[in-house]
Amino acid sequence: MVDAPRAEPLDLRELFTMHAPYVWNSLRRLGVLASDLEDLTHDVFVQVQRHLGEYDASRPLRPWLFGFAFRIASQYWRRAHRRRERSADAAVARAVDPSALPDQRLAAEQDRQLVLSALEAIDLDRRAVFVLYEIDGVPMAEIARLLGIPVNTAYSRLRVARTEFAAAVRRLRRSER
Repeated sequence: MVDAPRAEPLDLRELFTMHAPYVWNSLRRLGVLASDLEDLTHDVFVQVQRHLGEYDASRPLRPWLFGFAFRIASQYWRRAHRRRERSADAAVARAVDPSALPDQRLAAEQDRQLVLSALEAIDLDRRAVFVLYEIDGVPMAEIARLLGIPVNTAYSRLRVARTEFAAAVRRLRRSER
């Protein structure tokens, strides 16, 4: 769901309070390790603070925030010394919905892990388009503008990402058996 454009000026504290969970999830979907999510979420909002005056209030806020998350995640993965430590991620506690039955919680967690693992199989540039379009519901023209690419390139990345995602899901499900 894309949020409505805002008329009033942005307040960083309010932005952080309202949108930190979205930024956190966006970074997680972009492959950031759970142990680094908190730091990188803060890094996103440091960048947001520097660019608050550049925000176009006629545009939705979440895609703008996703742009910062995408750039931070891209820098994160470009660092040569970055290592992939999935075992540490598995140990990180997740919020649990107390109203759900244990089998429902388990199934939801398994689905969430399947999606995150399948997203990892997609190149970051294509993954950004996929997440924005398929998960966040951002219109393609907005995605293209946000990422600074032609609309046809964005559609091409989405097509390839859908194929890669579906293949990754099939592969992961086969390996579970």
